[in-house]
Amino acid sequence: MINRIVRSIAVLLGILLVFSAVRAGDDYPLGAGDVVKITVFDYPDLTTEARVSESGTITFPLLGEVSVGGLSASESENLIAQQLSSQGFIKQAHVSVIVSQFLSQQISVIGQVNKPGKYPLDKASTITDLLAMAGGVNSNGGDTAILIRAGKDGKKENRKEIDLYTLFQKGESEDIGVFGGDIIYVPRASVFYVYGEVQRPGMYRLERNMTVAQAISVGGGLTPKGTENRLEVKRRDEKGAMQLVDMELHEQLRADDVLYIKESWF
Repeated sequence: MINRIVRSIAVLLGILLVFSAVRAGDDYPLGAGDVVKITVFDYPDLTTEARVSESGTITFPLLGEVSVGGLSASESENLIAQQLSSQGFIKQAHVSVIVSQFLSQQISVIGQVNKPGKYPLDKASTITDLLAMAGGVNSNGGDTAILIRAGKDGKKENRKEIDLYTLFQKGESEDIGVFGGDIIYVPRASVFYVYGEVQRPGMYRLERNMTVAQAISVGGGLTPKGTENRLEVKRRDEKGAMQLVDMELHEQLRADDVLYIKESWF
């Protein structure tokens, strides 16, 4: 009898600790592939670890199949407790459901990040949370990200461009929440080209608001033969054709611009 009382107190304390803590997955909608651990206070024989099936069900002792797909852990606890009571097995059952493996709600982070891949969504998360999981943007990444989300019909995609510079550096942009099935794509940084009478002609990363003068500096500056008075910029138009654009040193370059520094006449 004493052993039973001691065991019951220990189990109750364990459950109280679980409920008093903030558990990952409390707001997580269960889906196919997720694994849950279920315990019932004072009934250790009912302790079960079950995987949610493709149809959204788990198998639980006494009850058989229980549909938990789309429910949170706390909602599943209430459902199992209610069924144990309504079917006459346990009155006022105290049930604990903990998600031990998060597999159904995943987000893909691809493109120019250090650790691209699929990441489980075990709690309410944002763009910055997922980028952190993916190791952040790598050295080739740009300062924008694209959030791709399936439409309500499951077919049409919704795309939203996120300004990472504004979000991280200035804190002026809202950190957008993400959901299972979302894709975060970080494209390669924009580049420009500089050649002609510069010290280091080649392709370079186009920094935000970069001017022609700054681009020349990135290319190592002018050669002894070069002059700032004889430069031209080639830029693609809407049809993809290269066009000459008259630009001054203070004006800003665009992605894929080609800056050519000519030789001085004198």
